Amino acid sequence: MAGTVPRTELERGLAVLGHDLSASQVDALVEFLALLAKWNRTYKLTAVTEPSDMVSRHLLDSLSALPALTGNRIVDVGSGPGLPGIPLAVARPGLEFLLLDSNGKKTRFMTHAIGKLGIGNARVVKARVEDYPGDEGFDTVLSRAFASLPEFVRLAGHLCAPSGRLVAMKGRLQREELTGLPEGWRIAGKHKLAVPGTDAERHLVVIGRGPEPRDR
Repeated sequence: MAGTVPRTELERGLAVLGHDLSASQVDALVEFLALLAKWNRTYKLTAVTEPSDMVSRHLLDSLSALPALTGNRIVDVGSGPGLPGIPLAVARPGLEFLLLDSNGKKTRFMTHAIGKLGIGNARVVKARVEDYPGDEGFDTVLSRAFASLPEFVRLAGHLCAPSGRLVAMKGRLQREELTGLPEGWRIAGKHKLAVPGTDAERHLVVIGRGPEPRDR
């Protein structure tokens, strides 16, 4: 699993995305993929099983969110097996990541992977996002295929620092999601993504505090 095929595909995809990672960072990402594939055979952490699909749909898709990160403190809500949080933590060692999930199998895997890979800027908490206290305030509250946008804001908005923002990684966007945010929140940006190795429609939606424009 940790052979040349996924590494080569990963390096090519990183070049397309414009991300210049060191050899040790690429090594860590490949090893993370190997760990995920190994655990997945027993614990069914992801439906994606082919190595090349894992490179594009897990690693490169996760890393496509790098430009949307702001501030130093990031929380990945509903992180699952560490996606996108672990690849992002590897790519940005100067930032602090909290990986939040309520599934015990997935939090155990994330804890194992972080320890095995020596990722010192990420920690794992097993909790439901709505139950985790928001006293700390995060600069970026990130989710990947977690919930609808209104539900994301309702469940995770309390984690966002006053000047922070929520970032949702989505597939196809539905208009009712974009227009149905809770009061006090607004769409601050929408960005279509091109993830190497996949034709699936991908978007980043940035949500900030403030009223929606009346003509939206």
